[in-house]
Amino acid sequence: LICLQFYDAGTPRYEVPVPVHKPDTPATNPAYTVDTVSEDGKPFGIRVTRRATGTVLWDSSVGGFTFSDQFLQISTLLPSRYVYGFGESEHATYRHKMDYRTWGMFSRDQPPGPPGGDGTAPNLYGVHPYHMCVEDDGNAHSVLLLNSNAMDVTLQPEPALTYRTVGGVLDFYMFLGPSPEKVTQQYTQLIGRPFMPPYWALGFQLCRYGYNTLDRMKQIYDENRQYDIPQDPFISANETDYLPYTRGTDQDVWIKDGDNHDQIMFGKVWPYLPNITMDPNADWDTMIANYAAHTAFPDFLLNSTKQWWVDEIQAFYTDKLQFDGLWIDMNEPANFILGSVNGCSDNQWDQAPYKPTNDAFLCWLGFYGAVLADKTICMNSIQGGTVHYNTHSLYGWSHSVPSQRAMRQATGKRSVIISRSTYPGSGVYAGHWLGDNTSKWPHLHTSIIGMFEFNLFGLPYVGADICGYFDDATPDMCQRWMQLGAFYPFSRNHNGKGYRRQDPAAWNGTIAAASRVVLLTRYRLLPYLYTLFHKAHSSGSTVVRPLMHEFISDKVTWTVDRQFLWGPALLISPVLEEGAHDVTAYVPKARWYDYYTGKEVVEAGRMVVWDCDMDCIPLHLRGGYVIPTQEPANTTVFSRRNSLGLLVALDAEGRAEGSLFWDDGDSIGEFYIGVIVSSS
Repeated sequence: LICLQFYDAGTPRYEVPVPVHKPDTPATNPAYTVDTVSEDGKPFGIRVTRRATGTVLWDSSVGGFTFSDQFLQISTLLPSRYVYGFGESEHATYRHKMDYRTWGMFSRDQPPGPPGGDGTAPNLYGVHPYHMCVEDDGNAHSVLLLNSNAMDVTLQPEPALTYRTVGGVLDFYMFLGPSPEKVTQQYTQLIGRPFMPPYWALGFQLCRYGYNTLDRMKQIYDENRQYDIPQDPFISANETDYLPYTRGTDQDVWIKDGDNHDQIMFGKVWPYLPNITMDPNADWDTMIANYAAHTAFPDFLLNSTKQWWVDEIQAFYTDKLQFDGLWIDMNEPANFILGSVNGCSDNQWDQAPYKPTNDAFLCWLGFYGAVLADKTICMNSIQGGTVHYNTHSLYGWSHSVPSQRAMRQATGKRSVIISRSTYPGSGVYAGHWLGDNTSKWPHLHTSIIGMFEFNLFGLPYVGADICGYFDDATPDMCQRWMQLGAFYPFSRNHNGKGYRRQDPAAWNGTIAAASRVVLLTRYRLLPYLYTLFHKAHSSGSTVVRPLMHEFISDKVTWTVDRQFLWGPALLISPVLEEGAHDVTAYVPKARWYDYYTGKEVVEAGRMVVWDCDMDCIPLHLRGGYVIPTQEPANTTVFSRRNSLGLLVALDAEGRAEGSLFWDDGDSIGEFYIGVIVSSS
């Protein structure tokens, strides 16, 4: 770990309050050297070199360094063009293009959309100023800029990288790997290991905004049960017209019915509670813009507010409704007007001299993004003892911290938190869904890239809204998306109000049957997925990973982003194109077996084309690994009562090894009441 901080020695400046876990003592035999690069005898830049190879990892002597009150800029040369990360934005490829593209980072209530004409896309809900670079020899390193002010980064063809931010200090942390997995483990050692989800949270979840009535909810629930669709939480989102959710008086009707089927209850909350009545016949300003206008946003950076939140969750759980998970939404924080009902005053924070952004974004939406307060609160608002200008992008993180504490205190169980806005360290407390996507074929592919990035960011409990949130899904697309989504760590079918149904039972018996088959495959493999999450929690490894994490010596894998791995052993190659009945996939050099037939794959080390009918998603086991399994049932509760098994895939030398973590599925503690079993 290398720490480089640029600050004003004479004037205190805002620094990010997110805790990091630095080593107690410096390295005795560092794998790097740090030198200053001088011009005319004066320090001009810093150069970091990997000792083992002589590769220069960081060289800020390229010029352009600026450190002023509201504009900070630094550039560095990069050792290669293989750069990954920076978020949250929707990227068309996992590997960045080094062609002067600029990516803004400032948490924002902005759904993912297609990249603009120059390949850039809007800044979305979270902020992750973190990237990994794979050097030309296959070694990997990564860099975190721990800064929460609005910023952007420009990737240049030299290759080089320029950071710009509007406040704080330049606080860099560099991790030397040297493998991609080691990089992630070192990063999460600094920001905190990912939380361990309860076993039930790995089940398939069904949700939508707009069930509207209890009878409608029960109808859809029962129809999916008639098709034997494996399912755990059944979630209703934002049911403002459903009395049990708005007043907390008649919840038992639905919740008890769910309990009879060993169902899980999920609660969704926004960080504000407007006390107004919605008129569906009103105009936009009355019905939407002012819906969240006359509200106050809790300051979760204050200890008193954290305790208030814990007390409120505890009281609601005890007095109103018992639930198992918490979905915290709109916590960028989101606002449907600019700043406040009266606008923002003329001040240095709301009229900052530099506004990081994506040019394509401004051209696309015009006024959206033109000032920092668009769709949020004024920048001169006070939060955590400083201005919101400094802490805006921390709101989701600060919301997650007391939410986890509240849920564990209320339930006495591990629970799970899903947060829309995230920041480095959020993975300790919460998972993330990839936002309000659209029922379009390209979003199948970009969801894989999103999974890669959030595993890189230390948030492995991640997934996209299966079949899309906006627009009407089509049957074929939804069937393919169910096949892909069955292998999201956070697997949830969710869509918006007013759009057609897209749950597995909504289409026909063929699609329902195909959904059931692929979900039963997921449930059969849940012991392996659960073990991967325990490894992520204990050592910081990824759960979903790109092929290059396992095959870094094969340079072809460095750009593969249409396939992915569960851990080191299961290769998933989904169909991502409309009308396709085959899939072109890359098979790295190893011994591979077809998951369904056990037949060995002979085409290793090259691109292959596999036939794939509508009921198929290619799955392959890597030789040398033992994967734990369990006879599946229609819920995780009943699955866990069934017998366990092992899938043994031998390598070329006739060997295989693996492990299983097993506990009660929901206990709390530094050490779970569980066992780790290794076999070879």
